[in-house]
Amino acid sequence: MNTILFVGEHPRTFDVRRHTHEHWELVYCTSGQGAFKFENGSVIHYQAGDVVAIPPRQVHANSSEEGFTNIYVTMADPSFSYKTCFRISDDDEGNMKMAFMQARYFYMGDFKNAELVLSALGDLIVGYMIVFHSNEGLSEPVEKLCASIRRNYCRSDYALDEVIRGMPFHYDYLRKLFKKEVGISPLEYLTKLRMKNAETLLTTMWANAYSISEIAHMCGFEDALYFSRVFKKYYGCSPTSYSKKRNTIYQQDPSRIELEE
Repeated sequence: MNTILFVGEHPRTFDVRRHTHEHWELVYCTSGQGAFKFENGSVIHYQAGDVVAIPPRQVHANSSEEGFTNIYVTMADPSFSYKTCFRISDDDEGNMKMAFMQARYFYMGDFKNAELVLSALGDLIVGYMIVFHSNEGLSEPVEKLCASIRRNYCRSDYALDEVIRGMPFHYDYLRKLFKKEVGISPLEYLTKLRMKNAETLLTTMWANAYSISEIAHMCGFEDALYFSRVFKKYYGCSPTSYSKKRNTIYQQDPSRIELEE
């Protein structure tokens, strides 16, 4: 599953003649723009930051008036359920670009056991594609607001209301649109990310190294008491109780091995 078979790179190119592959081809455009044209007459336009996924044995050509550069990966048995060609866009952080560049680096380099890294990168690339493809239905303002929240949810000075009011849309309209497309309000989305981060921090093996105030701050809360109230409402118990309960389960794990200092 998600096995990377080949990684190649196009320098500035204007036309790639009609061809096909026995496996999925995933093409990340690093610069320029152009269009994939398929034998059935369909066309997928792309630009820098886009990935075009092409199923096995789909005859296609790639052309651009201004020229393009890309990194392309041939992959066996990717674990997504899609059957047809599709295009997705990278996130604001360029996570997919980094994954494709790392795949190129380890595939083309002379590294012993490089297949171990390539295996992990294959899973990572497919994971990114599934996540970003699932968000393709979001409108541009909602996706921008989601990206802003994902980047800043750990900051205690992140003012969500100010961010929403600073966008070129009516405040109430954008909040309603967000809830319609995401299923929860922007504030609920922010709280969900913060609580998920809090749960992770409270259940790691080094959780006892942090005070509740420190964990609150790392999750974007200035007030530890308010953090505790929100956490209890979310999980049904205080952060301290939750941490003790999970640590007890961890201590009873039969696969756990204590190491001497």
